[in-house]
Parts: sequence; structure tokens; C-alpha cells
Amino acid sequence: MNNNDATGTLDTMIIGGGQAGLALGYYLNKQQRKFLILDANPRAGDAWRQRWDSLRVFTPAKYDGLPGAPFPADRLSFPSKNDVAGYLEGYAAKFSLPVLNGIRVERLWREGGRFMAAANGQRWEAHNVVVATGCSQAAKVPGFAAELAPSIVQLHSSDYRNIEQLQEGPVLVVGLGNSGAEIGIEVCRTHPTIVAGKPGGELPVKHGRTAARYVLPVVRFVGSHVLTTSTPIGRKVAPSFKMHAAPLIRTKSKDLTAAGVRLVPRVAGVENGLPVLADGTRLDVSNVIWCTGFKDDFSWIDPALLDDGGLPRQVRGVALDSPGLFFLGQEFLYAATSATIPGTCRDARYLAGRMPDSVSRQAAAAST
Repeated sequence: MNNNDATGTLDTMIIGGGQAGLALGYYLNKQQRKFLILDANPRAGDAWRQRWDSLRVFTPAKYDGLPGAPFPADRLSFPSKNDVAGYLEGYAAKFSLPVLNGIRVERLWREGGRFMAAANGQRWEAHNVVVATGCSQAAKVPGFAAELAPSIVQLHSSDYRNIEQLQEGPVLVVGLGNSGAEIGIEVCRTHPTIVAGKPGGELPVKHGRTAARYVLPVVRFVGSHVLTTSTPIGRKVAPSFKMHAAPLIRTKSKDLTAAGVRLVPRVAGVENGLPVLADGTRLDVSNVIWCTGFKDDFSWIDPALLDDGGLPRQVRGVALDSPGLFFLGQEFLYAATSATIPGTCRDARYLAGRMPDSVSRQAAAAST
């Protein structure tokens, strides 16, 4: 069923065409709903194409497929970002999912019992709407970054592609999560490199095919079934999980040290145009890469649909105060894996089973 030219009121409008939106689209297709996926990027998979060139996923290919289509690779291999992007683009085509690309929704609100979305001078309306914009909505950079000397090249990890963007001289990578570790190990091959921050723990074994066979299945089970909002331990760790860096998976602290990377405390501010550490040390660097994560940005959603802090009040992606509003692909939406491909697929299946019966399905049933 192709709804790209759908007119009138949709059963469901999905905002975001990454893995979350496509996985949900698969289930809605099977339910014969009239739906549309609106995505800001020019092509399906672009959210992956826009990351740094050497990025490879941490989960093996056996866990990287969306419903109905296993990932086409060695099950114990770790696909590149372009492999994932190509897979997502092919997935949308394979199942004829109704994706409108180049549509960045500027406003979402409720009017007359229906949801309305506006973008590019157009409007869409639907009985249900799913916000599937993911957990990388807006780059997070400290305010004092603006005080760095103009001569210093600054990039957020979402803008970093490769070392060609850097000028000669030392590089400071701010943040010791997985992106900071991976980028740090790359840039240290050509530049003196400093990584600032403290890791949020480390996978206790070497990442690779053996881990994919024996260890990562256990990690996946814990992240999907133990660390959830349905368990006491999951509810306890959820707030800190969202605030702190995830455990280092492939590149560990010892790998950075062995490669000649200098590990230092967190960056606390700027003095005379240069970054200053928490211990007062001032760093004379030529480049700064902010691996400081992302923050939610729901400023385009009518505040009446959110809580007083501008965030959704939801349980497992189902909005508590706005019937017909759903969320998908967010960090720890339900489990520690909710922002990963395996986790978002499970959450998508859950949401598809809890949406009100669609008008299109009712019409189809009446005609049989």
C-alpha cells in the first residue's frame, strides 16, 4: 500500500523516517492503515550518512535488521554507517513505505480533535501522530564554547566527518563516551590528542566477533528485559542513564592511552580563549571536538501537548494527556535499548498494537 499521495485525514502520521519511523511503518502497513511518514532528510538513511566516516555500529548484523527484513551481512559483523543507511533506504523501497522526504515539521498541534502538522507551507492532519525523531535532535554544547578563540576549529560530533576538517595542531575531544573514544582514537593518528572527561564504565571484554557470539546477547537481554521502566532497577538507573555517557564498548580508556592519547579531567570553562580543565589546567589546542551528546528539542510541538518542562508525559511511548499522541526512538523510552535498532523495533511493535482502531481498517472490515 502506497500512501505517498494520501489526501484527507490520515489514520496515523509518523514524524521522522529513521529506523524508528520505518519499523512502525512496517507494522502499520500490515494493519492496512492510511498513514504517512514525514522525514526532514533528503533520503532514507541520511541520519546515518551524516555521521563521521569511519563509524561502525556496536551491535552485530544479526541485531541490526528491521521487522520483515534481516540485515544482509555476516551475522557477526559490525556494519558501517553507510551499510546501515543503504539498508534503511532499501527497506523503505522494499515495503513501499509512504515516506515524504525533505519535510521538516515546523509545528504540531491539535485542532478539532485531530492532530495538525505544518511544514513547507503545507498541512497534514491525522487521528494519531507518532513523534519518531529519535534521541539526536539537537547538539548539546556548553555555553562557554562561544568564548573559545576564533582561531580554534570547533566541531560537534554530529558535524565531524574526518580529520580533513581539522587544522594542524593539538585536538581536544570533550567527552569520554563512545563517540569521544572512537573519534579520539581516530584523530590521534595524525594530531596530538587530548580527551577530557570520565567514562561511564566499560564493556569488560574485547569487542568483536567473539563478544558478538557470547557476550553481546547477554548485554542485549539485560538492556531489553532487565533495565526497563517496568523493573525497580530499570526505574532507578533510567535518570542517570540519560544524563551520563554510556559504557565504552569498542574503544576503551587503555586503548586511548596506548595510542598516545592524553586523558584529562572534564572541561570546566574558558580562559583567555582557551579551554580550562576542572583542575585549573589551561589547554593550548588548535581544534575542539564536542562529543557532549544531544538534547531533546520539542519546541515545534504545541506546549499544550507536553508537560510544564516541554517534555512528553508518556508510558512506553503512549502520551498520558493527549490521546492519539505517541513517541518512539527516544533514549530509555521503555528500556536501555530503546534508542537502538533492536529496542526501537520492539517499541514500534508495542505502539502499533495500542493505537485506536483506524478509520481505514474499519472501512476495510465493513466492505468485506
